[in-house]
Amino acid sequence: MRLYLSSFRLGDHPERLVAMVEPPGRTAVVCNAIDTEPADVRAEMVAAELGWLTQLGLRPEELDLRTDDPARLASYDAMWVRGGNVFVLRDALRRSGADQVVVDLLGKDALVYAGYSAGPCVLAPSLRGLEICDDVSLVAEPIWDGLGVLDHAIVPHLDSPGHPETELVERVAALYETIDVPYQPLSDGQVLVIDGESRQLV
Repeated sequence: MRLYLSSFRLGDHPERLVAMVEPPGRTAVVCNAIDTEPADVRAEMVAAELGWLTQLGLRPEELDLRTDDPARLASYDAMWVRGGNVFVLRDALRRSGADQVVVDLLGKDALVYAGYSAGPCVLAPSLRGLEICDDVSLVAEPIWDGLGVLDHAIVPHLDSPGHPETELVERVAALYETIDVPYQPLSDGQVLVIDGESRQLV
């Protein structure tokens, strides 16, 4: 299994992502965590993600879970999952059936899973606690189970004064401490890199 889990955007070590992705580097960019944004704003955000990944030498293209077949993920070398609202993202994964596709592909080590903020968070066993920082009311019937790819939660943006959610995620981390939920803290710039048996926080 190959995971590149960033707190914010590409993080400080994008070269580690590039090193894990096999040529030609076709990358499915999943931006459904921002589906509740106005269409024009969402389009600008998607274009920014495509631009950053192209600059790394990857070959990104959007895969929109609202309209595209998630089975197409099997034809990519990597997927990049943008941050946003984790409950909106989880809902899109369920509705499209991409949740099972992603779990299956990662189990076969058939692609790299990369992304930031909500992208890593959705891999946890549960999304409980993240309602502190993400608006759960944006989803009519929220799903509280994560994909279960990780055996712990991810708490991004900790100790990141420039990020607007850093105080909210401190409350998430405090809750996890209280109820003994294991979690990986990430500050903006940090990345958790998992490559087979290797696990590094960089």
